Amino acid sequence: MQLRHVRTLLAPQDGTARVTCMAWSASSARFAVCTAERVVLLYDEQGERRDKFSTKPADAKYGRKSYVVKGMAFSPDSTKLAIGQTDNVVYVYRIGEEWGDKKVICNKFIQTSAVTCLLWPAENIIVFGLAEGKVRLANTKNNKSSTIYGTDSYVVSLTSNVSGKGILSGHADGTIVRFFFDDEGSGESQGKLAVHPCPPYALAWASSSIVAAGCDKKIVAYGKEGSVIQTFDYSRDSSEKEFTTAATSPSGQSIVVGSYDRLRVLNWSPRRSAWEEGKPKEIAHLYTITALAWKRDGSRICAGTLCGGVEQFDCCLRKTIYKNKFEITYVGPSQVIVKNLSTGTRVVLKSQHGYEIDEVKILGKDRYLVAHTSDTLLLGDVSSNKLSEVAWQGSGGNEKFFFDNENVCMIFNAGELTLVEYGSNDILGSVRTEFVNPHLVSVRINGRQQRGVDENKRLAYLIDIKTIATVDLVGGYNAGTISHDSRIDWLELNETGHKLLFRDKKMRLQLYDIESSTKTTILNYCSYVQWVPGSDVVVAQNRNSLCIWYNIDAPERVTMFPLKGDIVGLERNDGKTEVIVSEGVNTVPYTLDEGLIEFGTAIDDGDYHRAAAFLETLEMSTETEAMWKTLSRLALEARQLHIAERCFAALGNIARARFLHETNVIADQAAQEHGGDGTDHYLVRARLAMLDKNYKLAEMIFLEQNAPEEAMDMYQELHMWDECIEVAKAKGHPMLEKLRRDHYQWLLDTQQEEKAGEVQEGQGDYLAAISLYLRAGLPAKAARLAMSRDELLTNMDVIDRISTALIRGELYEQAGDLFEKVGNPRKALECYGKGSAFLKAVELARMAFPAEVVKLEEAWGDYLVQQKQLDAAINHYIEARCSIKALEAALGARQWKKAIYILDLQDKQAAAKYYLKIAEHYAALQEYQVAEELYIKGGQTKDAIDMYTQAGLWEQAHKLALKCMSREEVAVLYITQAQEMERQGKYKEAERLYITVNEPDLAITMYKKYKMYDEMVCLEAEYHYLQAKDWKTTVNMYRVNDMWEEAYRVAKAYGGANSHKHVAYLWAKSLGGEAAVKLLSKFGLLEMAIDHATDSGVFEFAFELARLSMKQKMPDIHLKYAMFLEDEGKFEDAEGEFIKAGKPKEAVLMFVHNQNWDAAQRVAEAHDPDSVADVLVGQAQFAFEQREFQKAEAFLLRAQRPELAIKYYKEAGMWSEALRICKEYMPGRLGELQEECGREAGKKGSSGAEGLLEQAREWERSGEYARAVDCYLKVRDPSNSVLVEKCLLKAAELAVKFLDQSQSTEVTRTVAPQLVAMKKYSMAAELYLNLDLIQEAIDAFIEGEEWSKAKHTAKEFDPRSEEYVDQRYKEYLKKQGKVDSLVGIDVMAALDIYAKQEQWEKCLEVAAKQSYQVLHKYVALYATHLICEGSWDKALHLYIQHGAPANPQNFNIYKRLFVEMVNAPGMNCAEAYSSWAELRDVLLALCENLVKSSEANTAAHKEFERMLLISHYCATRSAVQGLKQLDTVAAQLSISLLRHTDLLPADKAFYEAGMAAKAVSWENMAFIFLNHFLDLSDAIEEGNLDSLDHSDFQQTDIPFEVPLPAHQHVPEEQREEVRDWVLTVSMDQRLEQALPQDERGTYEASLVAVGTGAPSLPCMLTGYPVLGNKIELRPGREVKKDAWYKFMMAVKTSHSPAGQDVIEFLRRWCGGLPSTSFSFQ
Repeated sequence: MQLRHVRTLLAPQDGTARVTCMAWSASSARFAVCTAERVVLLYDEQGERRDKFSTKPADAKYGRKSYVVKGMAFSPDSTKLAIGQTDNVVYVYRIGEEWGDKKVICNKFIQTSAVTCLLWPAENIIVFGLAEGKVRLANTKNNKSSTIYGTDSYVVSLTSNVSGKGILSGHADGTIVRFFFDDEGSGESQGKLAVHPCPPYALAWASSSIVAAGCDKKIVAYGKEGSVIQTFDYSRDSSEKEFTTAATSPSGQSIVVGSYDRLRVLNWSPRRSAWEEGKPKEIAHLYTITALAWKRDGSRICAGTLCGGVEQFDCCLRKTIYKNKFEITYVGPSQVIVKNLSTGTRVVLKSQHGYEIDEVKILGKDRYLVAHTSDTLLLGDVSSNKLSEVAWQGSGGNEKFFFDNENVCMIFNAGELTLVEYGSNDILGSVRTEFVNPHLVSVRINGRQQRGVDENKRLAYLIDIKTIATVDLVGGYNAGTISHDSRIDWLELNETGHKLLFRDKKMRLQLYDIESSTKTTILNYCSYVQWVPGSDVVVAQNRNSLCIWYNIDAPERVTMFPLKGDIVGLERNDGKTEVIVSEGVNTVPYTLDEGLIEFGTAIDDGDYHRAAAFLETLEMSTETEAMWKTLSRLALEARQLHIAERCFAALGNIARARFLHETNVIADQAAQEHGGDGTDHYLVRARLAMLDKNYKLAEMIFLEQNAPEEAMDMYQELHMWDECIEVAKAKGHPMLEKLRRDHYQWLLDTQQEEKAGEVQEGQGDYLAAISLYLRAGLPAKAARLAMSRDELLTNMDVIDRISTALIRGELYEQAGDLFEKVGNPRKALECYGKGSAFLKAVELARMAFPAEVVKLEEAWGDYLVQQKQLDAAINHYIEARCSIKALEAALGARQWKKAIYILDLQDKQAAAKYYLKIAEHYAALQEYQVAEELYIKGGQTKDAIDMYTQAGLWEQAHKLALKCMSREEVAVLYITQAQEMERQGKYKEAERLYITVNEPDLAITMYKKYKMYDEMVCLEAEYHYLQAKDWKTTVNMYRVNDMWEEAYRVAKAYGGANSHKHVAYLWAKSLGGEAAVKLLSKFGLLEMAIDHATDSGVFEFAFELARLSMKQKMPDIHLKYAMFLEDEGKFEDAEGEFIKAGKPKEAVLMFVHNQNWDAAQRVAEAHDPDSVADVLVGQAQFAFEQREFQKAEAFLLRAQRPELAIKYYKEAGMWSEALRICKEYMPGRLGELQEECGREAGKKGSSGAEGLLEQAREWERSGEYARAVDCYLKVRDPSNSVLVEKCLLKAAELAVKFLDQSQSTEVTRTVAPQLVAMKKYSMAAELYLNLDLIQEAIDAFIEGEEWSKAKHTAKEFDPRSEEYVDQRYKEYLKKQGKVDSLVGIDVMAALDIYAKQEQWEKCLEVAAKQSYQVLHKYVALYATHLICEGSWDKALHLYIQHGAPANPQNFNIYKRLFVEMVNAPGMNCAEAYSSWAELRDVLLALCENLVKSSEANTAAHKEFERMLLISHYCATRSAVQGLKQLDTVAAQLSISLLRHTDLLPADKAFYEAGMAAKAVSWENMAFIFLNHFLDLSDAIEEGNLDSLDHSDFQQTDIPFEVPLPAHQHVPEEQREEVRDWVLTVSMDQRLEQALPQDERGTYEASLVAVGTGAPSLPCMLTGYPVLGNKIELRPGREVKKDAWYKFMMAVKTSHSPAGQDVIEFLRRWCGGLPSTSFSFQ
């Protein structure tokens, strides 16, 4: 990447005017600069200044120059700007979406120290660093801030990773700390990452590493866990100054570091996995770079300088112009900006994984972006700015992209279809298909929102040319398969993916319902079809008609309009849908009924009220009727019964409408009574079941509600008596018998005698049943019943009635059965005969009347002849011995063979006429041999000869004649017949006959007689040629004269075996068409002729013959023709012939041979899918020859021929590739191939380190890890220790990863000692640890003096070895004299030594890293030491710093601190506030800790609570002593402290109280207190308090029993002044020596009332009792209202920090304060 200066945004000034910070918005549309004057300048994307505003100080009184802006960042939505300032505040300004919008502070975060740097990585989250070392988070949503982590070192820099999910902070001590909001699965650690040698002011977090730089002129790159991976050292470059700031590119692959007059560029190299230094940008007089900001699209970087200048640089790798429409800027290896030159819109294409982007293509009408990386595919929709990156292994750029669907990109590659949804980084779905036409794939992604469906993604595609598969892409399962009988050429799903339209090659349009798996043909010829967008309406063209299905659920309901042209498109805009029709030069729109379309949409949306309201507006038509029906069905399913009622009313279905009306009344009533819509009421559910004719469900609902009567009523109303009776029977209903009677009576009333009979039969009343059956005219049913009951068969009256009825009804067969059953065979036989039941009659006759069987068989035969069943009659006639009848039946049935069989058994005389008839049949069939035999059998030889003669079969006729007659008789016969022919003018036939009997002279005479000289000459010539045995000349003579018959005759008579066949072929060829076929068929030479024509290349004649007669020969002819065309080089023609021959594979092989791969692939896919593999193999072979190995491999794998890929790779010497393929696809052959590879390597003589290394890598790539390890271990090169070390480590790594335990252990024991010898101790130890060889690992660490690792290893893996390591380490430390290092082994011992040596700071620093208890043990020791030295203030500061734990062993220290403080001189002044505040804060922390500990509410706890109150009073007194208006409060506090003189030095307390009272002219109290002070002073001198007078303090809460102070706390000089004043005042008679009292009649400072003993709470500000007019801070803590307001007002007017701190302390102690109208800001 190179930097190119673009423009100066802000001109530099003459002096220092530092640009403190800059920021680009996330949208890249705004750029902000903060100047030295604390003004924010706002620029647009082009660098034009558009706005500005001034920042504000935290407190206006300190002025505008009281702070510096240290950090600035835009919010992720680019509408807010966060600004961090050194006056302890972070402001968030709302800057609006438009230039010039009012700038308003919307968030303010007050901090405890200066803000030093700031980020805004995520929505609502601002991260900033403080001077005190904390990194904090501000939440703009709840306006609160919290600490993420704290350090003790100033935060000098903050940066985030590329995703904004993690942050790094750099600190003044060089520490770099990492924190993750979300580690995104990386597993990287948090916390202290590294320690940089100097403060890392320039800190950047790239995608692959962390880069830091500072004042040491070095740029250091750290790995993901803090190890140094690269260093760029410029310390020897005298022109280089310290590095001040750094910025990372948005892709994370480039870093710019700023220093003096120079910008240095580092680019990450994925190939080297290292940073490469680009050419630095040097600009003279630029001075120090103070701020850098990189535009979020990566195209620009801005640099701010010390002199206030802002320079903008273009940063890109390269730029290209695409089709003069787009500018493509590569701003980094993994980030590209695509800009539309006409509109100015831009899209940032970025690899989320940091892969390098190859060429970017803009496809699909310049709307879609496609780019490859090594492992992913990037896709983008320019119009919607949706970008995707999906995992994609390189396929040589052979993918085909289709962008027909605006939601999904379809990618075809190697027989696989992959779908990628724009905006998603996961592949939506992938299926196998060879059909790459987008018209054969349909994808629907959430097309229309449906009820209850969140995600709806469907795919339909072709598995083969006749099979469609549908896939649910959300669930990832196959939703169905549709098989069709013809090739499919178009398909499309509707928008919801539930219906599929497809068209086949026969132009038939099919509709498939995916839910019900039903297929319907909706149009027999379709030239155009389309779904109307946003609906389920279909538009199609059927020749000259426009067809519209407004309701596709009723495909038979179609609206049709006549068309004059062809549909070319469909448009739906502004509530209007038009079909565009091209009528010649004009296009005419046909407007569809938008209302009908809207109906479908309302139905899909489930808005049935809207659908009904719409239908109300339409006239009734077939389409409207279909829509009312659809709505009625859906309304019933949804239980919207009022709508359903309206639908049935509209359809004229009054019954259903009325039924639903009654149901609605019930539902409405139920809704009023029980709530809801009433459809759950059992009556409503039952009635709906009835409406659906599901009476069983209705019955179940009634019975569940224990309402059998209602179920019975339902069945009675429906006349379903059987079901009604079943219910009554099941429930044991008392009306059961009555129901049965009613049922029977109803049947009789409705004249259902048959049903009534069945009822009686079921009840066992058979006679009544028979009577009813006979009344119903069903005697057959009565007969069946009678025959099934033996008792009825004996009742002859019944039998007579039934038989009479049967005979009257001409049911003779049933009557026969009945007579046979009752033992009357004669009558049975008679009835069977009348009923033509001959089978039963014959069977009965065989048993009862054998003599009548023959007669019955003949009658049966006659009956069958009458019924035209002649075939069946033959056998019966034979059985009846009626041969003539059988023969005639056989002839009538055309059963010729059976007739001949019967004839052969007959008398010759009788059979003669039948032979003649059959012979004529066979003669007509041209079966002359059979006919001849039959003529002879019938004694009609002459007829047989005539048959042959008429058929032109002169030879057969002559042969037959010779058999039957003498030669003379034959000659006479033939000459006579010839003369007859001559008379009839049939000269040719006559000639044939003359020639046959060898009388050519008679023929010549005949021709001469009739002056037919040509024929005569021919005949004479023939005679002479044949006499000369030259038959060929005769044949040629006849051929030339077109006398083919003669030629054929001569050739057959005199030529060779095949001569006549050749003549016949030439004859046929001359005729052509049907005539040729007939001729060749006549001679039986048809097939031979076709073969001869084919072999001779006369394909037209061959096709003609085969087409007319032998279609089965066509494929063979096509095949031979195709081979002929191939030889001629006419490959396209040959392809068609191969396909017609049913040999597409031959066409494929032809194209493969000629390397026309596309044609071969096309033919194979279309006609012979099995040959696709052969094509791919051919392509692969060619690709290997061209050394395009990857492409060749892909072809072979698609062809499922990995063994060939292995073979080709072997031949090319690419063993690693061969092994890889073998391992993946033919693992069974891997061992064999590895052996072969080894032998090959041996032959090459791979000696030396390089050879071994190459061989090892080969084995590793092929997965032969054991052999790879052996090779790596064999590498020896004394001159290249680095190489040997790498080989050893590689061997160990492979052994651990891939070999078994024993092998890996052996390898490790070999490698590790060598590494130790090479002083690579850590590596050796790590190898040991990988195999749990703990002791060896520890020894390796010890040998390398890496004691901490040895200790950690022992502790982690073998605690028993810890003592061993400690022992070795102690020995080592003693030997080396490194006492400091003892900390790492025995920290307590080290701490004790530090304490003994009084190295307290070091001691506490180490202890702080241990536990809280350890730290406070040494804090206590240090505090004790300080107190002993008299430095109690330092001891107190220790507990301020480290906290005050509630440890009982520390209680004496806390008490000692309190005692030292209250006894210390000079503490009753304003300057002592900070000391009192520290003591107060420590005691508050202690008391809070005591509440949570086991010491809660003990005497010690209460004592510390009193100490806390005393220290609070003392602190508050010091705070108010600086405020003149609060001197009375100071006096009250001093007086209130007197009640605690058991804990305070009494002389000091009375002195301070007296002096304070005196100062505010409370002379009475001053006199009493100072007088008591003098008494106490004397008692101290005397050493006891026995003579002390307490009479002044009777009935007060000032204690009498107080400890005697050990020494005087007030100097002698001040004591003397008090004495003088007391003496002077005591002389004044006006002074009343009594303490003032309040309304209780009690001393005004006393908390306990005299007489009642009622206690009062002390005021938290004055210590005086709170009697009335109070403010409660919390239960048990109150203040006097006047004192509170007075104090607040004084603090407000004076801005006293001490006063503010007192209020803050009270807020903390009391958990909040009451709201007041005062503000200190």
